[in-house]
Amino acid sequence: MVHSMTAFTRQRHEAEWGSLQLELRSVNQRYLDLHFRLPDSLRDLEPLWRDALRHRLARGKVECTLRFEPLAGSDGLSLDRTRLKALAQALVEVRSELPGVAMPDALGMLQHPGVLAADSVDHEAIQAAAQALFKTALDDLVAGRAREGEQLAELIRARLTGIREQVAEVRRLLPDILARQRQQLLERLEVVKAELDPQRLEAELALMAQKADVDEELDRLDTHVSEVERQLTQQGPVGRRLDFLMQELNREANTLSSKSVVAETTRCAVELKVLIEQMREQIQNIE
Repeated sequence: MVHSMTAFTRQRHEAEWGSLQLELRSVNQRYLDLHFRLPDSLRDLEPLWRDALRHRLARGKVECTLRFEPLAGSDGLSLDRTRLKALAQALVEVRSELPGVAMPDALGMLQHPGVLAADSVDHEAIQAAAQALFKTALDDLVAGRAREGEQLAELIRARLTGIREQVAEVRRLLPDILARQRQQLLERLEVVKAELDPQRLEAELALMAQKADVDEELDRLDTHVSEVERQLTQQGPVGRRLDFLMQELNREANTLSSKSVVAETTRCAVELKVLIEQMREQIQNIE
């Protein structure tokens, strides 16, 4: 199945300690390029997630953003007012005994042991929730890439049908094209009333027919189209193979254009190039 490199998913989890929101965004890239934005308290999840992405994805620029929003008081600092008052009273007594001693400011008082205490937070529960959220997001991202990939495959198949039609049209026109070339040459020679060596004439006509014969190019176009169709049914990444096949298709279309001697084959060659370019643009997004 063809997979696109473009997809986006956003997942959210609510709990008694707060909420987690995870976003995965992927766009086309020649290789797999991973970027993470995680809270410091959950930074140790990055190696695990990096391995998971490498296991499921082959190409694309992927951005992973995790936001943690603790509930008020669930991940903050608690003020021990009783201890603070006791400290203040002790400072009053110190000042009365030692008037010249500098007193601490508010920040200094807060730094006194026991005045401030960090609220207990279940970090293991938060990490477990983040792991489950990431698994859901990754599954959704892969499914989204698969859906868009199938749409891209349908667009490519439609262009392949167009290429087959153009190849069939050139094959149908080819005998008439060669006959017209021969007739036009004979008419021009008759006008100048040149004395011709019959053997030389036949040799020139044979050479002209050989130059205009595009059977090999048409056969290779058919072969490349069949290979593109086969690649669209393969498992795993196929984008690079498809990109190579677009180069080969374009090479045959250019050869067909260079051999063109009448308007009909020129038109077919131009249409082939348009169809190939349309496919190439879509394939840039395929994994």
